[in-house]
Amino acid sequence: MPDFECKLKQYRQIKGLTQEQLAEIVGVRRETIMRLEKAQYNPSLKLAIDISRAVNTPIEEIFVFK
Repeated sequence: MPDFECKLKQYRQIKGLTQEQLAEIVGVRRETIMRLEKAQYNPSLKLAIDISRAVNTPIEEIFVFK
């Protein structure tokens, strides 16, 4: 069971971005975005901030740590 819940997919879709587009914006591979959305990967602080800025949503709303 993951240590956090990731709501990235819904915020990415609201912004109209594909996984590939978001990955390019934040400088990671599409597979990283896919794993984040499945809560299979715990992001670094820098990546979490970059994603937060890309989808214009506070980190706390995207990544809910338990």
